[in-house]
Amino acid sequence: MAFSNKEASIVLGMVARGDKRHDIAAWFGENQARVAEVEQGQYGNVTAAPAAELPPKGAPGPKGRRLRSKVSKAVEALENKDAATALQLLKDGLADFSKNET
Repeated sequence: MAFSNKEASIVLGMVARGDKRHDIAAWFGENQARVAEVEQGQYGNVTAAPAAELPPKGAPGPKGRRLRSKVSKAVEALENKDAATALQLLKDGLADFSKNET
């Protein structure tokens, strides 16, 4: 799979931020060779995306597992008619997912 220009821009932004290459590749479901292609200019004159457009820093796998756990608990809370708990679990899960990690 090739990156779109927008994705290549995000890749460059993540590189500039200092993200690990394997974390960058994992965000897109790609291998590190695709990231290297972007860095080598194979996508033309693409500029790095600004920090506000970048996904949170860190490996997506652990973030996804934690988010999935919170969502599962939120669904259970909704099935038990506890909307307030469900909403808080979802907010907490999203906040945790959005944290930058080293």
